[in-house]
Amino acid sequence: MAFGQPRIEYKSNSQMRTMVQAGLVLSRALDAAVAAAVPGKTTRDLDGVFAAVLKEAGATSNFLGYHGFPATICTSVNEEVVHGIPGDRVLQDGDILSIDGGAIVDGWHSDSARTVIVGTADPEDQRLSDVTEAAMWRGIAALATGKFVGDIGNAIDDYVSAVPGKPLGILEDYVGHGIGSEMHMAPDVLNFRTTHRGPKIRPGLCLAIEPMLVRGSIDTAVFADDWTVVTTDGKRSCQWEHSVAVHEKGIWVLSAPDGGASKLAPLGVVPVPVP
Repeated sequence: MAFGQPRIEYKSNSQMRTMVQAGLVLSRALDAAVAAAVPGKTTRDLDGVFAAVLKEAGATSNFLGYHGFPATICTSVNEEVVHGIPGDRVLQDGDILSIDGGAIVDGWHSDSARTVIVGTADPEDQRLSDVTEAAMWRGIAALATGKFVGDIGNAIDDYVSAVPGKPLGILEDYVGHGIGSEMHMAPDVLNFRTTHRGPKIRPGLCLAIEPMLVRGSIDTAVFADDWTVVTTDGKRSCQWEHSVAVHEKGIWVLSAPDGGASKLAPLGVVPVPVP
């Protein structure tokens, strides 16, 4: 601890290269889970698909057993915001589903989330997902160009606030985080604008950037299972997340196979592989 603040873990290039491997395994596992998210499947089915990819790759789950969490992914459906537990819930046509997962390779962690519309999409749900994903990428671009971690939340908030159409809410109770030898580490990564600049962005910093947006109020509650977070007004929600590394030559999105190149190019950012 320094001046009452948790110490930030800065990674070496070698450590970040291992995090790349964890991110690639995670990306493949999320690919498989998203592909399996069709009407008639249960959320437990998706957990099994995800777990099988990790097992085949020789990776382990950082979600399973985390403070007692009983599965390898979180499956949050409709009004469920985050931390939904996979189970017997059958996916229905039109559900909006956020799948959040992680993997560990040689002690180094990855964390990423995607949202998928099951079957036929409600246009407003599709807009919610598209805006959340685009906001995440603007936060990642701010990590590449900004000076302080607070610049990430500023970029996310500015983008969401400027999107035409019905206003969307940015959750404030749940935020991004540092990642490395543990899944959740300092610093917190806010998804909204504040006067707090946060720590300086410098090489070795690895962050999980994960905006969560809702179609209604940002007020949430937690189910009796002590995990599942839901909107109190029952409106639908969405989460997108990537783990990102900062090194001497730039940034690299650890949980994207191309390091984020295709999504960052329109934003004027060229990711650079970890040297």
